Amino acid sequence: LSLSASDLRDRDVLSKSDPIAVIYTKGRDGALQEFGRTEVVINSLNPQWITKHTLNYHFEELQTLVFRVYDVDTQFRDIEVKMLKLEEQQFLGEAICTLAEIVTTSSRSLTLDLASREESTRSTHLRKLGQLSVHAEECFSSKTATELILRCSDLENKDLFSKSDPFLIISKKVESGITIPICKTEVLKNDLSPTWKPVYLSIQEVGSKDNPLVIECFNFNSNGKHDLIGKVEKSLSDLEKLQSTEQGEHLFVPTSVGNNHHNKVLKSRLFVDKFTESVRHTFLDYIAGGYELNFMVAIDFTASNGNPRLNDSLHYIDSSGRPNAYQKAILEVGEVLQFYDTDKRFPAWGFGARPIDGPVSHCFNLNGSMSYCEVEGIQGIMTAYTSALFNVSLAGPTLFGPVINAAALVASQSLADNKQKYFVLLIITDGVITDLQETKDALVKASDLPLSILIVGVGGADFKEMESDSAVQILDADKGERLESSSMRIASRDIVQFVPFRDVQSGEISVVQSLLAELPTQFLTYMRSRDIPPNT
Repeated sequence: LSLSASDLRDRDVLSKSDPIAVIYTKGRDGALQEFGRTEVVINSLNPQWITKHTLNYHFEELQTLVFRVYDVDTQFRDIEVKMLKLEEQQFLGEAICTLAEIVTTSSRSLTLDLASREESTRSTHLRKLGQLSVHAEECFSSKTATELILRCSDLENKDLFSKSDPFLIISKKVESGITIPICKTEVLKNDLSPTWKPVYLSIQEVGSKDNPLVIECFNFNSNGKHDLIGKVEKSLSDLEKLQSTEQGEHLFVPTSVGNNHHNKVLKSRLFVDKFTESVRHTFLDYIAGGYELNFMVAIDFTASNGNPRLNDSLHYIDSSGRPNAYQKAILEVGEVLQFYDTDKRFPAWGFGARPIDGPVSHCFNLNGSMSYCEVEGIQGIMTAYTSALFNVSLAGPTLFGPVINAAALVASQSLADNKQKYFVLLIITDGVITDLQETKDALVKASDLPLSILIVGVGGADFKEMESDSAVQILDADKGERLESSSMRIASRDIVQFVPFRDVQSGEISVVQSLLAELPTQFLTYMRSRDIPPNT
């Protein structure tokens, strides 16, 4: 990030202000953490600071930045910038934005009005305190992609009548210690010494070359419950060393006896046969070139959610304003995706309900219209959702096929019109899918379109069935093979992400992060498979 300002207030009597800018990141709890300071520019109301600040861009997070500008008193000029006490300097103004707002402009620059602390949280600024400009430039290292060819030897046999069917999942470890899957290999049948096809990891996905990665080897089971064969924890730098020394790393499995936790080292080993780095187009190259992500939502109105007028219902609207699980999921996904959509008109559907005086519908427009499905902004989705609760009767069964086909139709029309759009459908549901094969068929067909599907499972009791049934896990190819349709057609890519809402309610990582983390990769897989370059 590079910063400059214009028309700052002059707080010095005999000369102009000596401004410094301080950058803060804002946590989900609203707490500010100082991220960096520029140098002090002497005698200037239009400073262009030279100090650059490097910030990791996380697509899946709402990264709020706060910029504060101070006039440094002359007596402190010789003190090192990081030692300056900001409370002893004169405050000139502050500005707030998200990182997404900067990177989605074609110039990757944003000019913000500076305001007093009280005013910056409101949209109308009473006094002109000058302007702050922020320019973002993607670091060369984040455009670097690593190609890896991985193989294993002496894998343990987990199957009774044949050899194991191994595949790898590569995840990154985030600060809270939780792992986020970023890449997976294909499943190799009956193979205890497998060599998988190349996998590509970008520095942007991994965080940095020294970030710890967890590489897990699983034995594939068609019921979705895969057996862990073993795993290793290595950074990209470590994997590069393994390749150059041609040495294998022993896999381990975590074991515990009573309160003693330790890792059992296995005979199986992981080898890196190829490690090459190259510069590739990134997700942000496409966004800067004018590509948009369009958000769509489909909400489950089946009777298993419970009567919306009773407070034990998943659809209960609390008079205190506290959002229910459906509203939370919409807000958390919507607040991230809305910045990547210029017109902020979102298609919104409901399924599994009976509109007034009509038969059960498995795809109806949430806004009640017979002709169009779009609503204005995230607030439009929330309003249409609340209104639909009082205008439909909850019914069933739970069918995903019709809403997936509706989303696919929007995506295919956009593709036919040569629009630069990629679509993201959020399905929020509380129950077991009853049209699994039709859903698979719809997903296999949709895998050729610029579309990704996020499924959030809400509610407790009914949902355990769904997990044991593994219906949704089977749709999410994160752990396993690509989907196959009834006509034996294989999905061209994995477009589904699934998460049960309660899994991540209490931890630091929100449902959004675990859901959205794979989106840039799915987007890039689509673009690269069709040789679509970003607009320059």
